[in-house]
Formats: sequence, C-alpha cells, structure tokens
Amino acid sequence: MVTDTPALEVLAGTDLTYEVTRTKPAGSIGEAALLRGVPVGSILKTLVVRRGEDDHVFVVLAGDRVIDWAKLRAALNVRRLSLPDADEARAVTGYERGAITPFGAATALPVIIDGTIAAKEDVSIGGGAHGVSVRIDATSLIGALEADVADVSKPAE
Repeated sequence: MVTDTPALEVLAGTDLTYEVTRTKPAGSIGEAALLRGVPVGSILKTLVVRRGEDDHVFVVLAGDRVIDWAKLRAALNVRRLSLPDADEARAVTGYERGAITPFGAATALPVIIDGTIAAKEDVSIGGGAHGVSVRIDATSLIGALEADVADVSKPAE
C-alpha cells in the first residue's frame, strides 16, 4: 500500500478536514464506490484536458457523469479540446491515469468542477495513487482548489 503521495502531502499541510481511505485498486467506478462505501455519484473523477499545446486544465466530475464536450468548450471559451494520451497526462500531472488528482500535481493547472458536485456534501476524490482516496466536503474541496464551477457534464449512459 502507498503510505504517502504528493496529494496527501499537500492535504496534510492544509487546515482541511478530510479522511484518507485505502482500498485495493478498483476496476470500475462502481467497484470504487463499493470499496469506498459511497454512492457512485459521490465518487469524483479527475480528467486532464488539453486546450492547446502545453495548455491543460483539470476537469472534475461525479462518477455517474461524463464530460459534455460542447458545454466544456463553451465554459472554457475554446473551439477545440482533447484528452492527452496516458504518457502526456502523466508528464503534466505526475500521476497515472486512474489516479489523477488536482492535489499535488506536478503542474498547477486551473480546475473546473462540474456544477452537480457543488450540491453534494461528502465526496470522494482520488488521493494520487490507485486505491488511495480522500473523503471531503464538496464546498471545502471547491474552495481548496480555487475551482471554477460550471455545468460541463451530462449523465453517463
């Protein structure tokens, strides 16, 4: 098991109230919810999105949602977005896919949090390694990340 990650080190240096959960790595959002003991909609997934060359943002959405690309382009006022490959995502964030989190990332990036998250209380976001997560109040999370909140998702099908 991972004892420390850059994300946990950053969180330890804050006055935020949170709880670290360590489980076996999950194979799906549904399994992650079971292992963490929270509903799928309270699991947060963090994606790194490319706006342009060397220009990325974090997009955080609930586990039962997917990016609505038209809404995200409008929120970021751009015409084109893409997902970087696994190597580029790791170079930008310092984290492997499936363990990406805005906390402690190798590159400080702007954070967009989907509006559906603002209405939640307790959420679970990745802790920087597979099987490591952090339960935290959604309002505290948004404030700590200095995130912009925008409607950028749609229900997963």
